[in-house]
Amino acid sequence: MNRAASQPPEARGLTRDGVRLLAATPDGLVHARFRDLPRFLAPGDLLVVNTSATLAAALPAQRAGGRTVTVHLSNQLDNGTWLVELRQGQAAPRRLSDGVPGEVITIPGGGSVTLLRPYPDPAATRIWAAAVTTGDGPVHGYLARHGQPIRYSYVPGQWPLTAYQTVFAHSPGSAEMPSAARPFTADLVTRLIAAGVVMAPITLHTGVASLEAGEAPLPEWFEVPQPTADLVNLTRAAGRRVIAVGTTCTRALESAVAGTAGQAGPVDDPVAGRVTARRGWTSLVLGPEHPARVVTGLITGWHEAGASHLALLEAVAGRTLVEASYREAEAAGYLWHEFGDSCLLLPPVPAARLGRVLAQSAAGAAGSQRLMQPSSSSVSTGLVT
Repeated sequence: MNRAASQPPEARGLTRDGVRLLAATPDGLVHARFRDLPRFLAPGDLLVVNTSATLAAALPAQRAGGRTVTVHLSNQLDNGTWLVELRQGQAAPRRLSDGVPGEVITIPGGGSVTLLRPYPDPAATRIWAAAVTTGDGPVHGYLARHGQPIRYSYVPGQWPLTAYQTVFAHSPGSAEMPSAARPFTADLVTRLIAAGVVMAPITLHTGVASLEAGEAPLPEWFEVPQPTADLVNLTRAAGRRVIAVGTTCTRALESAVAGTAGQAGPVDDPVAGRVTARRGWTSLVLGPEHPARVVTGLITGWHEAGASHLALLEAVAGRTLVEASYREAEAAGYLWHEFGDSCLLLPPVPAARLGRVLAQSAAGAAGSQRLMQPSSSSVSTGLVT
């Protein structure tokens, strides 16, 4: 049975990179610490990280008649309205579905949240498009003064916003932390770069993560800059791995695949398999019908079996490897959720891709000039626990 981490690892006497890491590789399942990540990567591997910073997106509020609620601000739409969720109470509140169009909810400092319409369609009952008036400057600054980080029942204590920021946080916009990157530290980043591992940024502003009961994720705003697109394409051409740090990076990269309009295409189409610079909203949902095109490895946390993004993990690593990893993590007592332990999914290289890499290597310079030398373990499918 899984166990949720109820507090940050620092409160448990660990460093951020001291959390446990289960590395699921073609050679088997290996237990380690996150600080050991460099031993599982190789020079030329590309780590793609999310630079979105977390907002203090939970606000104490009052409905008509003085009823206390909590408002969770999710994504801000292009027209300036916000997607919001109503929750009952302030300490790890439960979600509500009884909002009505036109309802005005009072927030601190003379501000208000006016519910406009259910989102994404009239049948929705939980997420609302809303007009947010702060009476106290821009919304991001207002949240810094009056809000708290969003948390759920498995985290009973309140932790400062710094506990919900990653070392890569730069552009404020996420309702909840892109938590797969939380275990990274400046020292670990330095060691990875010194070992020849390449890093590239994307931005994807996460929405509320309470959409876990079999619901598809809502659209999210993302940006893949041109240098990152170029690095991904060069890495793939060289036969190295493109490893996404989190499902957010995976969704962003796969949404920037050329010629797919946000949806995955034929696996062996060399044109559609190229990443292009792109920004905007993505509604891409990866899964059995839409496998990952460019992401070949994934760093992730541990989440509930009903979470929609588990299909995304399988779209990258395959169901067999994901299920084996979860069985092992549960048996070994790994901790779940944003303050918990981590998993590195490195599936075997697909046979079609391996054949192309070998052909490219044969056509290039020999010996030390070659960019990749696949080992026999690269195509092994055995799992050793």
